[in-house]
Amino acid sequence: MDDINIKIFEKIKKNSKNKQEFWSARQLAKTLEYVDFRNFKKVINNAQKSCRNSGLSIKKHFVEIAEMIIIGNTASRDIKDIHLSRYACYLIMQNADPNKKIVALGQSYFAIQTRKQEIQNQQIEDQKRVFLRDEITAHNKHLAQTATQAGVKKLGIFTNYGYMGLYGGLKSKDIAKKKKIKRTQKILDHMGSEELAANLFRATQTDAKLQREHVKGEAKANQTHFIIGKKVRQTIKDINGTMPENLPAIDIISLAKKRLKK
Repeated sequence: MDDINIKIFEKIKKNSKNKQEFWSARQLAKTLEYVDFRNFKKVINNAQKSCRNSGLSIKKHFVEIAEMIIIGNTASRDIKDIHLSRYACYLIMQNADPNKKIVALGQSYFAIQTRKQEIQNQQIEDQKRVFLRDEITAHNKHLAQTATQAGVKKLGIFTNYGYMGLYGGLKSKDIAKKKKIKRTQKILDHMGSEELAANLFRATQTDAKLQREHVKGEAKANQTHFIIGKKVRQTIKDINGTMPENLPAIDIISLAKKRLKK
């Protein structure tokens, strides 16, 4: 795709205060040669249906707003607009009039750019996963040493107490079953960065508490691990986060490492 065609859509791209890119639906309608915005709204509605069918949030990709415009010297009125994500624009192009040359250009542009964004997002997620997975391996070893010094003899049971606190009573085998992870595979190897981060916080804070309060006895150590896990879970709930057991299992960590090597 040549630079001229790219600039058509790059020129009308905007950035929010949070530096998130978006396109104005009204500006995009004009670019795509829709004279009546009501006709373009039908295209947007179809794109939103496609978004919903893909299992993605319409509110995230199609943000409805009201803007004040000046009419004449003294009068003003609100007009409704929609801030569109790159993916929303991609869906709109798939539902717009294919007979228009500008729509065909838009289909190519947003298909390529959306794919580039997907690859970039995947790379960032892979980097975070690999880093966090290595971190939790190291901290789990240290936690095991601290727990042993506190009097823990059955580390498997001790580990499950932490999981039960964080995962609402689920043990490691229950988590694996819920997420359809094979028994021969480690559940940590199939966690995304968000879930790994929660488990890393659980492990580091349990380690610190066991040492800080000089916890002694297997029962007390197990209960400490459970309480820390439960507090991490409550924090996730307080910020309206997704409970870890409801986060999807993803491809094994070794594949993320292979992608990064490429």
